Amino acid sequence: MEKRPDRPDIIEIQPIGRINSCYVEKFGIPRQPGLVTKAEATVEMISPYDRIEMFKELEQFSHIWIVFQFNDVIEEGWRPTVRPPGLGGQLRVGVFASRSPHRPNNIGISAVKLLRITQSESSLKLYVEGGDFLDGTPVLDIKPYVPFADCINKAHGGYSARGISAIDVSFSDGATVFCKKYYNQTGRNLAGVIEQVLHQDPRPANQRARKVNYGMQLWDVNIRWKAKEEGFEVTECCICQESS
Repeated sequence: MEKRPDRPDIIEIQPIGRINSCYVEKFGIPRQPGLVTKAEATVEMISPYDRIEMFKELEQFSHIWIVFQFNDVIEEGWRPTVRPPGLGGQLRVGVFASRSPHRPNNIGISAVKLLRITQSESSLKLYVEGGDFLDGTPVLDIKPYVPFADCINKAHGGYSARGISAIDVSFSDGATVFCKKYYNQTGRNLAGVIEQVLHQDPRPANQRARKVNYGMQLWDVNIRWKAKEEGFEVTECCICQESS
């Protein structure tokens, strides 16, 4: 097909905002949106897209689509086939049959709950819930979630239809005390986020048979936890040294 001269093959896309999230490293990020509802994030808009009129009537919608870029994996390149965690990390599928971040254009899309929109002299922010975004993720677009069109009742989930079985999570006395103190100081529901993150087992599929200790960071907190015969136990929480 002959290309029309007024339709370029490539257009330049610029971020319209950045996401501030509790997930400061890739390990621990839920593999799909909506799995960790205790985790709030903010989308801070970038000028000239921080004008309140651009969001008029958006708060009528309970949920929004956020189109974003997997910028942390761009240098790793894309792969024609990937091993989805939903298949145990052993079987390969085509990249376009997956939600892997290692894609030709490294673009992702997530439906999240819109909590509120705030504007100050210095910024305009959208507060959302249930995101699966790395802290600092560039936002490319925002669209309202329209239930009658976006929710397809008879859709089939392919190999992902089996879903995720929640794993039991317990806390040591010390971790429980820390989470309560952290909530009182910051208002962040650290215990709730930890519990929901571990429910969906963030470990790589090839490590799930190992009963060893693990660590991850949420916000400015290092979390240590271990796999037991049944479930996980959060053994320790402490402020990161570089944040203290």
